[in-house]
Amino acid sequence: MSITQTILSVEPLDKAAMDAAKQRQAQLAKPPGSLGRLEELSVQLAGITSRVHNQIPKKHLLVFAADNGVVVEGVSSAPQSVTLMQSINLTRNKTGASVLCKHFGCDITVCDVGVNANIKDSKILNRKIAYGTQNITQGPAMTRNQAIQAIMIGMELARETDADVIGVGEMGIGNTTTSSAVLSVLLDASVEDVTGRGGGITDDSFRKKKQVIKTAIATNHPNANDVIDVISKVGGFDIAAMCGAFIGAASTRKPVVIDGLISSVAALCAVRLCPNVRDYLIPSHASFEIGYRPVMKELDIKPLFDLNMRLGEGSGCPIAMMMLDAACAVMNDMATFEEANINDDYLSDIRATDSFTVKGESE
Repeated sequence: MSITQTILSVEPLDKAAMDAAKQRQAQLAKPPGSLGRLEELSVQLAGITSRVHNQIPKKHLLVFAADNGVVVEGVSSAPQSVTLMQSINLTRNKTGASVLCKHFGCDITVCDVGVNANIKDSKILNRKIAYGTQNITQGPAMTRNQAIQAIMIGMELARETDADVIGVGEMGIGNTTTSSAVLSVLLDASVEDVTGRGGGITDDSFRKKKQVIKTAIATNHPNANDVIDVISKVGGFDIAAMCGAFIGAASTRKPVVIDGLISSVAALCAVRLCPNVRDYLIPSHASFEIGYRPVMKELDIKPLFDLNMRLGEGSGCPIAMMMLDAACAVMNDMATFEEANINDDYLSDIRATDSFTVKGESE
């Protein structure tokens, strides 16, 4: 399928199923809304699958690996060789994300879309477009056709993955620089407001990182109204592929989990290309990176938890998938008031208004 065909195949959520899920939640033996986000997740899952009762036994994390030519500008504390080694280590359960996936029973696929090395490990899916992108301070990161190719790779992999829920992560030294550049353009935000320290850099390197992003944007003049143009000029192969994966997952009516900053920027790109994708998104953790917050505000979604995480790799996804399991368990296994032999007439007045919020609690 082409990008356009895939975008057009992403349908709105099933409102009738969501209404039925809300009715089911109202019948469960608990104060209205007392399970909070778990209730919201169960309703969202109903809209995605068109089923009130859901299970997600098959969990899968897709990690897209690529190098970024901008690292020659000294924007990262880690050498580019780390992309190669951590891509391999992801397949050997030696990284943060892969350890969590193993613990929680989540399968993982590492896809090379642009690592600057020949990877001989057969466990890594070879979809290499080029040996890294170009230096964005000197010109575009990639051609438009390469950006389209990367998006389609992500789409196809997500569509082909046999899973009930998909997480989207990345591996690539320098990609907090490219994601901040993309974000600055798409949100028309200052570089300072969307750029953090990534994996950790000195004050001098941090100042240089922000200047590098400003130079890249001024050099390439990306068109904020054309997502593919923005990705191709100041983004990365990983961001493009992740963008495609979010759209591909939604096109097959699967919930798709966002990790941290880079993953959230890719999700924003996907929603700009296909607005219906937004309702299929499951945010995981509140990334420590400063750029994450404006993305969530733009998408109008809230992360499920905050552990001060900033690892990347898709590390937040398997944790969020456990929360989806919890939402399913509540919907499937809790007793209704009738089954619990409880007369719920006492809730009539409470259900008519917000009888739970205390002024100041949510401020």
